[in-house]
Amino acid sequence: MILTEEEKAMRDGAEGPAVAAAMDLLIRYGDALGAQRLCDTRNVAGTSTQPSPLKAKLVAEGGWHKAFAVLNLDCDDPVEIPDMRVPTCQLQQGFGPDSAGVVPYPKEFVELQSDAEAFYGRRGVNILATCTPYQVGNLPVRGEHCAWMESSAVVYCNSVLGARTNCEGGTSTGAASLTGKIPCWGNHLAENRFGTHHIRVESGVRDFLDWGMLGYFAGELVQDQRPVVTGEFTRPDLVDLKHFGAAAASSGGVELYHLPGITPEAPTVEAAFDGPVPDAVVYGPRERRAIYEKLNDQGRSTDVDFVLLGCPHASIDQIRAAARALDGRRLHSGTQLWIMAPRALKAVADRSGYTAVIEKAGGKLLADSCPAMSRVAPPGTKVFATDSAKQAHYLPAILGIEAWFGSLEDCVDAAVTGRWRGGLR
Repeated sequence: MILTEEEKAMRDGAEGPAVAAAMDLLIRYGDALGAQRLCDTRNVAGTSTQPSPLKAKLVAEGGWHKAFAVLNLDCDDPVEIPDMRVPTCQLQQGFGPDSAGVVPYPKEFVELQSDAEAFYGRRGVNILATCTPYQVGNLPVRGEHCAWMESSAVVYCNSVLGARTNCEGGTSTGAASLTGKIPCWGNHLAENRFGTHHIRVESGVRDFLDWGMLGYFAGELVQDQRPVVTGEFTRPDLVDLKHFGAAAASSGGVELYHLPGITPEAPTVEAAFDGPVPDAVVYGPRERRAIYEKLNDQGRSTDVDFVLLGCPHASIDQIRAAARALDGRRLHSGTQLWIMAPRALKAVADRSGYTAVIEKAGGKLLADSCPAMSRVAPPGTKVFATDSAKQAHYLPAILGIEAWFGSLEDCVDAAVTGRWRGGLR
């Protein structure tokens, strides 16, 4: 890799051993990727505060300095972690204090996480604690180089915001936060951001449910490539686009997509491709039905123990919609409802009265984490229902439970009746 004089100085220890370790990691990482240089970033979204048994062990041995060095810098040397060089935020983590008595999550993990937040907050890490940092203040500008983790955040960053990031890991984001550098490859390069596949929608994509199914179809089709979607669909909003991207990143490995006339790098379908527009793969009524059935092929029992909403973390509009659907109703005695949201938006929901409505019905609005991230569900859960294609894809494998996928209304009905009665309309 070709390094600048500043980068050489960081590598050689001019800014201390932790920065030197971070630069050494980035050089090794970049060499493995075939990157020719590093690019500057001032926007890092990673993980450092989420608890785990290994992290607890490292903290007991040498404090948070050692935990960050080992897990976020791949460094076994005793180094002191300085302030973050560039703006850095913490993505979703374990469940917080509001989960006590609701989520079967270890109390010692909650305490460890609180201790971590104090340590890293003093070093310039903003504890956003959400997989949707763009909903709570982290909004990079078009063309800005970022170093983000979390598949649904990465695809939103690239596609909707037009910023540039690969799907990074805990070590590369840790190193980027101390150096302001990240290997310049993949999605950072303009030539790698053009579309590869053309999908033409011929069955009206009208709502949140449809955007999730279309995203799941797109991811299965293109895998880790870049779909360009045209055709018959209503203009999507923030919620639709985060659902579409999360689903595409789950069924495939999509990190960037284009919707001509909507996403910023594709004013036209021609601009989305580097060359001739390829023949389109059709998404019509048959494909829509097949995707719905695939997302529901792990459901057998119609007795629902658990309903999960908010993946990726719910927007304030989604929380309000859930509150309206639950208003004046009461959950089935054998069914729990969790709605996951960023803590900042939970505060808005609290002040707006939405949380009170949800809790009066028997549901819970929880922040910071999710069942897939923390690998927990209500005790005894055998069957869950969700409006998230991502959770329908992952949670059965993670927790060994059955899944039903449907609309918000279908999920609220399941929470109230204890039975799945959803269907494709």
